Amino acid sequence: MTTNSESLPLTYSMSDGLPVNRVGYGAMRLTGQPGNFGAYADWEGGKTLLRRAVELGVNFIDTAEAYGPGFNEELIAAALHPYPKNLVIATKGGIVKTSPSDIRPNGNPENLRRGCEASLQRLKLDRIDLYQLHRPDPNVPFLKSIEMLAELQREGKIRHIGLSNVSIDQIEQARQIIAIAAVQNRFSLTDRSGEETLDYCTQHNIMFIPHGSLGAHPLRQGAPLANATGALADIATQHGVQSSQVALAWMLGRAPNIVLIPGTTAIAHLEENTAATSIKLTVDELELLNRM
Repeated sequence: MTTNSESLPLTYSMSDGLPVNRVGYGAMRLTGQPGNFGAYADWEGGKTLLRRAVELGVNFIDTAEAYGPGFNEELIAAALHPYPKNLVIATKGGIVKTSPSDIRPNGNPENLRRGCEASLQRLKLDRIDLYQLHRPDPNVPFLKSIEMLAELQREGKIRHIGLSNVSIDQIEQARQIIAIAAVQNRFSLTDRSGEETLDYCTQHNIMFIPHGSLGAHPLRQGAPLANATGALADIATQHGVQSSQVALAWMLGRAPNIVLIPGTTAIAHLEENTAATSIKLTVDELELLNRM
């Protein structure tokens, strides 16, 4: 049931009480181009942007070993370490990336261990707050990958375990072995393919992290929702904000367990994204957007 967005919380508490502000930052764009491969060209500018995100109240930053690969995690550490006490860093493992076009899942337990330990070193952490399987590997039994994440958690290297690009059946399989704190699947106002998974996560109080929240392709620049027309544009005009901000506000109103990670390389756009929390959509506006 859709409710007025003014009544929804702006923080999400993980199972151990770890608080996460519901508009975070997805750092993937701070990498080389094309294909998010290599180091970010404006390294100092990337550090400035990350620091500005924290100043704006962002306390959840999402990255992955595959972004760069590795350079994105190094940039986050260069910008923010020693980290603010309340900053939650989420990263992902289980993908091998050797070029902008050679991106392959590798869910072998030994690769997941290597990846987790390498991420710990790059991020300068003793424990990763949220470590996510980036993508299931069809050549490795899914539960073998999950068992390794559980082992790394028992060793104290992972605080919470998450999954990305998974089905409900895979989430349920994983939950037979270990608590799943978060799921990161594609979902946006214009792409509802992850809606059933979102509803499952809401029912079971699992944080849902939509990637592609502004309709962007993971390997290309640009956010299609920034130049919207129709109901989305009309509502944005009525509120005196950007269409992309309304799209984010809609997701905040869609479910209380959604934590957004819109990515950008521009500080002005970052400021717009974080300001989406102040947009109070009415029930009628939310319903109108639901029907898009």
